[in-house]
Amino acid sequence: MSEIRDISLAPAGEKKIAWAARYMPLLRDIEEEFKREKPFRGLKMAASLHLEAKSAVLCRVLMEGGADLRITGCNPLSTQDDVVAALANRGAEVFSWYDCTPEEYDRHLAKALEFGPNIIIDDGGDLVSMLHRSMRELLPGVIGGCEETTTGIIRLHAMEREGALKFPMLTVNDARCKHFFDNRYGTGQSVWDGINRATNLVVAGKNVVVAGYGWCGRGIAMRAKGLGARVTVTEVDPVKALEAMMDGYEVRTMDEAAEYGDLFVSSTGCCKVITERHFEKMRDGAILCNAGHFNVEVDVDWLEENAVSTSEGRTSVTRGYTLKNGRTLFVLAEGRLVNLASGDGHPVEIMDMSFAIQALAAKYIADHRDTIPCKVIEIPDDIDYDVARRKLRSCGMTIDTLTEEQKKYLDSWAL
Repeated sequence: MSEIRDISLAPAGEKKIAWAARYMPLLRDIEEEFKREKPFRGLKMAASLHLEAKSAVLCRVLMEGGADLRITGCNPLSTQDDVVAALANRGAEVFSWYDCTPEEYDRHLAKALEFGPNIIIDDGGDLVSMLHRSMRELLPGVIGGCEETTTGIIRLHAMEREGALKFPMLTVNDARCKHFFDNRYGTGQSVWDGINRATNLVVAGKNVVVAGYGWCGRGIAMRAKGLGARVTVTEVDPVKALEAMMDGYEVRTMDEAAEYGDLFVSSTGCCKVITERHFEKMRDGAILCNAGHFNVEVDVDWLEENAVSTSEGRTSVTRGYTLKNGRTLFVLAEGRLVNLASGDGHPVEIMDMSFAIQALAAKYIADHRDTIPCKVIEIPDDIDYDVARRKLRSCGMTIDTLTEEQKKYLDSWAL
């Protein structure tokens, strides 16, 4: 039995899902294949996702493939209640609502798992973590899973190093058709969409500080530059810092950048990237937000405990914190994912590619259930190339192919 906010919101959610599906030709194509092949017939699947229209299309595809699917959110502020109502109205079991408490969030995760899933679709690693921590009796029934995010993959590698991981996990984020496009172009556009919706302020001329120059940070910095900002990048990796410099950005420590930044965006996957010593240096009116999966990059807890007063900003999830020095700092979306908590997440066409990889990775697990090793596994090249070809075909693009002579030349050392 689903736990959602209001089933009467389903018609509004259906409109959003229909709009997304219209611009997701890869998933529509895979859906037709899954209808015929039923790769998940007889399998139970638990999915933890940002529950908005694009992920609803993925859920529909998995269900058409025969999966007995239970769905929950992966972030308290990214669930859209009308979309989950539409999913529940289609017969899915959904456990999520917007702005849930930490206790409700954990209960919803447990509800999604308690029926004993065979395949896990995770975004951030919360399902995998709960299975290994408090629901270990269900581990023998799991044949494998897929992880969508950089943050989740970091957790998986830590589990593997410690010998704790008890079933194979495919790293969707490592697929080139995921991080090249989703993390860079998707995050780049959607983060600024969320910031602009939350603030309604001009970006041009502002000092924007981007913490982290991974694929997400690259996209955020690139779009900030395109909007006319003066961009500074902070990094701990000297190679990435050098790349940022050669891409045309200032490279500074956060301690240095805190003194002149107007708008700060964290995208590192680490904790306490922006904290007390930085807050105390910031300008009055500085704006802070996060594009990493968990709300630990900006130390909002310190602000909550030490601000002399707080106030609501332009939106209900934007908060002003007045410090003892009299300056007020504004945190967007409670320090959670700004592109989803203050916006609609990545563009539809970008998520069509990412979710196509998710769907095909889940099929790979089902097809290889008896032979897949218990470890963290990169997405097979065949899946990556399949998605790229489908995307090119949907865009009306064509590419060359190697001749047998060229293949032989590239494989030979005796030229």
